[in-house]
Formats: sequence, C-alpha cells, structure tokens
Amino acid sequence: MPSWFIAGQGIDLASAYPDAGSKAADFAYLYFVEHYMPVGMVGLLIAAMFAATMSSMDSGLNRNSGIFVKNFYEPILRPNASEKELVTVSKLTSTAFGIAIILVALFINSLKGLSLFDTMMYVGALLSFPMTIPAFCGFFIKKTPDWAAWGTLIVGAIVSVIVGLIITPDMIENAFALENKLTSREWADLKVAIGLIGHIVLTGGFFVMSTLFYTPLTQDRQRNVDTFFDNLATPLVSEGEAQKKLDNKQRKMLGTLIASVGIAIMAMFALPNPFWGRMTFVLCGVIVLAVGLLLVKAVDDNHAAKTA
Repeated sequence: MPSWFIAGQGIDLASAYPDAGSKAADFAYLYFVEHYMPVGMVGLLIAAMFAATMSSMDSGLNRNSGIFVKNFYEPILRPNASEKELVTVSKLTSTAFGIAIILVALFINSLKGLSLFDTMMYVGALLSFPMTIPAFCGFFIKKTPDWAAWGTLIVGAIVSVIVGLIITPDMIENAFALENKLTSREWADLKVAIGLIGHIVLTGGFFVMSTLFYTPLTQDRQRNVDTFFDNLATPLVSEGEAQKKLDNKQRKMLGTLIASVGIAIMAMFALPNPFWGRMTFVLCGVIVLAVGLLLVKAVDDNHAAKTA
C-alpha cells in the first residue's frame, strides 16, 4: 500500500534518494513513513523490521544447523558423537551460516543495478524453489533411491547456475527471433519464469526419473522410512503435566513482555505530533497490548494452582 500510494502521488524517489541509483524504488516505505506518518514512526518501523527478521532468521539458522548435524555430521562423520559434541557443532554451524548470510546480504546490497524486489524473486526462483522440490515430491513418490534428494539438489543447483549466469537476453532474443530488445524489467521477469520452468521440468523430472533406479531397501532402512511417515501422520498432541506447565509459563512470560511493549508504544503519545499522530501510537499500542493480555488470559489458572 505505501508503494502504491507514493507512485499515485507522482513522487520521484530517484530525486529524493539520489545515492540509491536504480534501487530508489525500494525507499518507498521509508519515504512514506518519513513524510506521511507521525514523528517517531521511523524508529518503530526499524524495530518491527529487526523483530520480523530475527523471528524468522533464528528459526531458519537452527533448522539448517539441525539438518546439517543430524543428516550429515552425525550419521556420516561422527556416528558415535555425544550430545554435548552435537550441540557444540550446532552452535558453530549456526555461526557459520549466520556469517555467510551476512556476507551474501552485503554482496546483494553492493549490486547497484539489482532492486530488492528482483533479489527476492531470484532467491525464491533459483534457490528456495529447487530445495522444495525433493521435499514436496518425496511425500507422494516414495519409491526412490536414497540419493534421489541429494541428486535433485545438485541438478537444481546446476539449473540455477545456468539460468542465473549463463543464459543472457541475447540468447532469448535470437532463439525467438525477437525484433525488439528485451528491457531490463522484461528480462528480470523472464529470468524468474525461465528458472521456475527449468526447475519444474529438469529438477522435478530428475527426481521422478530416479524411480527407475529404485531397489528394495534393507529391513533396517525400510523400518526407518516407515517410522518417518508414521511420525508425519501422527498428530503431535501432548496432555502431560510437564507440557501444560511449560505452555503456561510461555504464555505468561510472552504475554507479559508483549503487554509491556504495548504500553511503551502507547507512551509514544507524548511525542510532539498532531492529535491524529498521537492517536496512531495509541492505536498501535492498544493492538499490541490486547495480544499480550490475551496470552496472559490463556494461562490455565486451575493447572497453575495445582502445580503451585
């Protein structure tokens, strides 16, 4: 909505942010908050951006670290590793992944000709999408060799490299005998489409073709596979006392913290703003406070009294 509003107002973001170059369109949200929202909203926006990034980043790092440790380090490198060693390796792996992500982010930021929107589209089409293909297909196509998933990822990486680095606009123009040159916007969209089609046909096709090399698994391996799918089909419901105690503790702690943040946001009412600006902070604070109070209210008082 802010980007649409700024475009509708006919504001020249390139003139407002001359140092941004071709990435000036990415500053639409910042311009909107700076010029159309009350004083102090920029800080609240930055805090929300950091919170949103951290909430997904920490879970992503833990997930990737767990995949590496439990699916590669422990079964292949150190089958007899202790739990303490696995935790230590997980921490080191999370740190390494975090540093790699920071370096990639700095590299993307240095590309003056690549906008944030195009970057997200490329990441989704050339990195995230090929990784989801073996995970998705594996739920429906079970009779594949154990190397099918890793092989599919390698094929997906090759397809992404070809689409991202080798295929050029000139190749497409010559292949389809186009009379006019592709614009940068057309090529950006077309590259995403080529990547998606390539992964569906080649990467997905490789996973399907791997069924031709399927051989019956050993009893131990088949038992592990059956256990995996049984676990997926089993609802995770715990009615134990320990779980209820943990749920109550999390609800109370998180609800209290969120309610405190809501009160702090409402306190920004004191900033020098017109009446509508002050009420904006009050409205934001009330919404956050209500969420916190609902979490606190969700605490099972009867169970808490029993365990007290």
